[in-house]
Amino acid sequence: MRLHLRVLGFLFCATTLFAQSNQVTPGDNLVAEGIPPIPSDLVQRAARYTNGRAAEILDWHPTKREMLIVTFFANVPQVHQVKFPGGARTQLTFFDDNPARGVSYHPTTGDYFIFSKDVGGDQNYQIYRYDFSTSDVTLLTDGQSKNSPGVWSTAGDRIVYGSSRRNGKDVDFYIMNPSDPASNRPLAQLEGGGWLPADWSPDDRQIVAIQEISANESYVWAFDVATGTKELLTPKVDGQMVAYGAAQFSKDGKGIYVTTDRDSEFQRLAYLDLKTHQYSFLTDYIKWDIQDFKLSPDGKTIALQSNEDGLVVLHLINARTGKDIPLINLPVGYMNGFRWHKSGRYLGFTLDSVHSESDAYSLDTKTLMVERWTYSELGGLNTEHFVEPKIIRWKSFDGLSISGFLYPPPAQFTGKRPVVIDIHGGPEAQFQPYFLGRTHFYMNELGVALIYPNVRGSSGYGKEFLKLDNGFLRENSYKDIGALLEWIKTQPDLDADRVLVTGVSYGGHMALAVAANYSDKIRAAIDICGPANLVTFLEHTSAYRQDLRRVEYGDERDRQMRAFLEKIAPLNNVARIKKPLFVVQGKNDPIVPLSESEAMVAALRKNGTPVWYLMGKDEGHGFTKKNDSDFEFYATVLFMKEYLLK
Repeated sequence: MRLHLRVLGFLFCATTLFAQSNQVTPGDNLVAEGIPPIPSDLVQRAARYTNGRAAEILDWHPTKREMLIVTFFANVPQVHQVKFPGGARTQLTFFDDNPARGVSYHPTTGDYFIFSKDVGGDQNYQIYRYDFSTSDVTLLTDGQSKNSPGVWSTAGDRIVYGSSRRNGKDVDFYIMNPSDPASNRPLAQLEGGGWLPADWSPDDRQIVAIQEISANESYVWAFDVATGTKELLTPKVDGQMVAYGAAQFSKDGKGIYVTTDRDSEFQRLAYLDLKTHQYSFLTDYIKWDIQDFKLSPDGKTIALQSNEDGLVVLHLINARTGKDIPLINLPVGYMNGFRWHKSGRYLGFTLDSVHSESDAYSLDTKTLMVERWTYSELGGLNTEHFVEPKIIRWKSFDGLSISGFLYPPPAQFTGKRPVVIDIHGGPEAQFQPYFLGRTHFYMNELGVALIYPNVRGSSGYGKEFLKLDNGFLRENSYKDIGALLEWIKTQPDLDADRVLVTGVSYGGHMALAVAANYSDKIRAAIDICGPANLVTFLEHTSAYRQDLRRVEYGDERDRQMRAFLEKIAPLNNVARIKKPLFVVQGKNDPIVPLSESEAMVAALRKNGTPVWYLMGKDEGHGFTKKNDSDFEFYATVLFMKEYLLK
């Protein structure tokens, strides 16, 4: 869910902030070292940017035209119910810790919904049941392992889910009736952490699932529900590595729809006949990745989103022929989270844009009328004059064309503007324009230009581009940012002498690498949950992630690869980091361990490099509580004022 993903970055992510005279200090759950006190006038000035909220569709009621959404009122996003377009949001969950995700109604009665939730950002997601009659919340899983969201059977009497409970490394499949947790039983014991159940057959005799090996390699399997035996539906193709992104049974159960880059540079939507094993490709006319799709309940229509140079386009197509159904009067923006109402008439989705926060919408596929279900407040911001991003392109060291999005500050800021380069994580992710929330403060109040690059290794530009940073090619993605720094010098409106680089997760690693390799070309860097050394990261990330990450970064158990990764590690090149650094980390992070950030901070201090450090004791891979992310935001503004804007 997009709101939840953004929670992990910047938007709704803090602990109580305490005002003392004219200063604001963090609560007890934050460790803030080297960070000056926050002036209260900064908090007041930024209030419009920190007090907005968003909403996102979670699921439709199976018989009524009502929906569940996630939205933000207090310190943590909560599940709400909305009974008609523009209706009141009735809050259902009241968690103090992390938000619910993977939310879905019981698919026939709607008398309860299931959801997943972790504690303190540890990502050990448990499945729960919320009963409407009593408002009771019941734990359905073991309370310790990592569990994937439950996928409902066609009859609505069971869910299938993946769990790491057996050994913490491998994901096995289990089946359970959420009304009776004692019914839980193992379906299949598997090897590897990349297994995810996708759909049940119409007769509930089979389950289709994805096995991910890497971003470039995955497989589709069918499981017999009675016996747990599995059949590989997508054998290896000679001479090519193939990836599958999503899978869903056809209405008659004779085939499955899948997204795949088989025989293609991009992910296409295909129909796989289960008897003949022949593929029919339905979206050849779209020369970009198909990011997601959902088949309508009657099996006749498919809603899909294409990723066209980073921009999202909604398509409705005939499920048999692939023919496009013309859409008119669609609002402009980033659409995701497609949900078909069981009637098959209404398609729910979430939309945001440069000028509006995420909100829930529906499309009447019979009349093509769009209705807005939620109207999220923007904290008093007038977004009418917010600047649209533009696509930029530059040549890297080897002539490869790299692209990104530039958000210039408003026209009232004259002269060459300081620049923040914000690098996405993944590393196979991709920046796509959306409402930037509090980040607009940097542009509108500080006059900073923002650049979001999609360096080699980013998704959305074809499978060959996706592989260009793997293993021994890792440094080439660093050089893409080096080339961007040179491109900035050629731009009359950008100040190449005032550049800050930042990122979350792998983007944080990139920020550290740029700080080590191009210290003379930047003013400062901000690392949020980034690995300081890919060797120690691979050794200490959660066991269920290790093999998946080794395909991308290289296997640190191989002597040559280990030597290479140690050589390029920012931690081992810390003496070359001469510019100030701000490090942000969650103590409970299961992806990038706390030790990565602590080692970098200690090394910087030993060398005398200015370093600010912010650690959340009850946070994980990014701050999810509003108070914590508020403080992170205020500290970031101070850091920019001190080291970028002067």
